[in-house]
Order: sequence, then C-alpha cells, then structure tokens
Amino acid sequence: MELPSGLMAALKNAEKVLMLTGAGMSAESGVPTFRDAQTGLWEKFRAEDLATPEAFRAHPQLVWDWYTERRNKIRHVSPHAGHFALVEMEQYFETLLLVTQNVDSLHQLAGSTEVIELHGNIMLSICSETGQQIDDRWIRTEPGRPPRSPHHPQGLARPAVVWFGEELPAGSMKRATAEALSCDVCFSIGTSTLVQPAASLPFIALDSGAIVIEINPNPTALSSKAHFSLQTTAAEVLPTIAADLAGRK
Repeated sequence: MELPSGLMAALKNAEKVLMLTGAGMSAESGVPTFRDAQTGLWEKFRAEDLATPEAFRAHPQLVWDWYTERRNKIRHVSPHAGHFALVEMEQYFETLLLVTQNVDSLHQLAGSTEVIELHGNIMLSICSETGQQIDDRWIRTEPGRPPRSPHHPQGLARPAVVWFGEELPAGSMKRATAEALSCDVCFSIGTSTLVQPAASLPFIALDSGAIVIEINPNPTALSSKAHFSLQTTAAEVLPTIAADLAGRK
C-alpha cells in the first residue's frame, strides 16, 4: 500500500521507537480476541466472569479448563507478516521496545527480542499462592485440573496472566511509560486504546512530542489525534514500512 507523505521521513530520523500492540495484531493470526463470543461449552459464560481471582478460587477447574482450551487454540496459530516485519525493523533504530497487551507469545515466536508483556503470558503457569513460575514438565505430569503447585502446599497452577482486579507485572508499566516519555516515534497497532493503563501510552508519547502512528482497520479514540492513522491491518502495512526502511536506512 502507499504510505502517507511524511511518515517515512519521521521514521528515518527516529532513534527511539515504541511499539504498542493489542488484540487486533493477534487476531490476524487467528487468535480469538478476549471478548469474542464464547462457543460450545462456554456459551453460558462471559470471559470477564472467568478471568478473575475470585472465579479461580470458587471454580478452579472451570477456569483452568477454559484457559486450557484457549491455550490449545493458540498452539495452532503462527506469527503473520506483521510480526516478522517488527523483527526486521529492530535493526533500523537505536532502540525499539515492543510493549504488548497480548498474552500469546507470537512476538517472541517471530523473533522479537525486546518485549514487555503487560498482561502476562497465557502459555506459562504460576503458583496461585506465591506467583512463582511452574515448570511446564510439572504441568504435563502432575494430575489435577488444575495441577497442584510445587511451591506452596495450598497452591494451584494458574495461567501467568493478569486477571481483572490484579496489578500489572512489577516494573512493566513503569518501563513502558518511561519509553513513552522519551521515544521519538510511537506506534499503536491493533489496539482499541480503551484498556487502561496500556491505552495511555500513545497519549503520553503524544504529549511528550513523539510522532504517533496508529495502525487499525477501525477508528479509535486515538485516530483523530495521531499524526498518522492508517486504517489497515498490521500484516498489510508493516512489511511495506520495513521494506521502505531497508531502502532508506
């Protein structure tokens, strides 16, 4: 696709770039968004009612089984061209920090080296009592749905994701905010800019003088404020940007 005038000039002069990605990035790979309609066994449940510490304490097997189904779906998808373009773009800037609201590891699978997972990682498990990570071999061999934790006598394995009512991983939002305050360019990719506190990052970057580039097929609260709002998908436009950078840097 043809890029807007001035976009590549802004990138050519940039040294520090912040990338924020959301559910739309993963949806292009076939990962259902968190609030997609539940199907089959899960039709009578709302995702918001399962992703809480209270739900896990009351119905640990139910919540574990729901996340097991979500994990199995993610295991059958792959990074798309947009993910790989972000990896390629790392070489063209002094720093490129990728901050994601997604929990599926697709950025890491594509090869991204600097990734802050604001909402955790669904493919990992932690102890419900201590928060310590549980080895995947333990999860595979220990009976129970969920398996008991090796770290605490009353602990159970739970997904290493941030549930409603929980704090973000220690230091992750602090570092992301610091990057938003100091970056030259901030991308907001496939995110509705509704889920806080991640939604604040592009606006912090704007207020700090950064060029803000939004990539989203649908308009958001950021669209009218961003310097460039590209109503398309990441897989469509990011490879074009990466290829153009290769010719300019």
